[in-house]
Amino acid sequence: MRILVAPDSFKGSLTAAAAAEAMGRGIRTALPGAEVHLLPMADGGEGTVDALVTATGGRRIESTVTGPLGEPVLAPWGLLGDGSTAVIEMAAASGLLLVPPERRDPRITTTYGTGELIRLALDRGVRRIVIGIGGSATNDGGAGMLQALGGSLLQADGRPVERGGAGLLGLDRIDMSGLDRRLAGVELLVACDVTNPLTGPQGASAIYGPQKGATPAMVALLDQALSRLADTMARDLGRDVRDRPGAGAAGGLGAGLIGFLGAALRPGIDLVAEATGLDQRLAGADLVLTGEGRTDGQTLSGKVPLGIARRAASHRVPVIVLSGAITADAAALHDQGITALFAIANGPLSLEQAMAGAAELLEQAAAEVVRLFAAGRRQGPRTD
Repeated sequence: MRILVAPDSFKGSLTAAAAAEAMGRGIRTALPGAEVHLLPMADGGEGTVDALVTATGGRRIESTVTGPLGEPVLAPWGLLGDGSTAVIEMAAASGLLLVPPERRDPRITTTYGTGELIRLALDRGVRRIVIGIGGSATNDGGAGMLQALGGSLLQADGRPVERGGAGLLGLDRIDMSGLDRRLAGVELLVACDVTNPLTGPQGASAIYGPQKGATPAMVALLDQALSRLADTMARDLGRDVRDRPGAGAAGGLGAGLIGFLGAALRPGIDLVAEATGLDQRLAGADLVLTGEGRTDGQTLSGKVPLGIARRAASHRVPVIVLSGAITADAAALHDQGITALFAIANGPLSLEQAMAGAAELLEQAAAEVVRLFAAGRRQGPRTD
């Protein structure tokens, strides 16, 4: 029996690679003769660098860049096995988890460090950069990123705008003359799983600002600032990004990547699936085990289990999801090609206990699931 193990990370508990290893141990315990293939996955958010580096035999690098509050942070990124592709997670340089809850303020947080990561990738001579933009602490429309790459956002008196989302209120013009010329020869692919516009009731500030520390008054101010950015970008660069699907991702970084750098936004799971050769791995598989920390209605928006199920369907391979928690609305995933959903908790547990014991719980659940699957294959369908 050939089993493909392709989980996402269990956020706050297990990396995708650690989750795959735990599931693999469970399978081998239950079915010692099984052919098990581990393929850690991601959807453009946390774990994308590690998943792509592992799958392609690439190299993980750590570099010191400017964090969201202007303080140095050590950010991991990767060079893939082809030698010409870099992968970056903006959250590693400009992410919410880098900012203590009491210091979260999207008026001042910046994407400058994300731009520095792009520049470091250019220094390596890559021809393609994959950028995951989930988990941001910022609301600056990619302004900091542009500044790090040599572009200028100027006030009426010619001074640069202040870093952070609120600084865009003083934006008068955009000057791209100093932009790093190496960008012209590089393909930029952005892993983005949201369709929010840049501004308005469904825009970056209104939908995502509060989780980054924005009060209602801050949301109004930040939306006004991003509106000014959109107007100036349309006038000076000829790119109207305000209502582009995904422009509001990562506090407007989606808009900045499209408008400033001409990047292409793609569903994150599609980018990762292509880079890891998921379709080739599915060919000939008898079963796929995937998983994530919590499976709910958001999984339907393009998370790893859904992306795998859609590809597995064309190969007629069943997909089973092992999850830390499963909500009632996750049942809709059965209509999208997922065969079964299993929660890994084996008794009353606190969240802290479940997260601390996630590897063991996942290993045990994987063993029991494949025992059941193998028994069903041996017995076969009834003919009476």
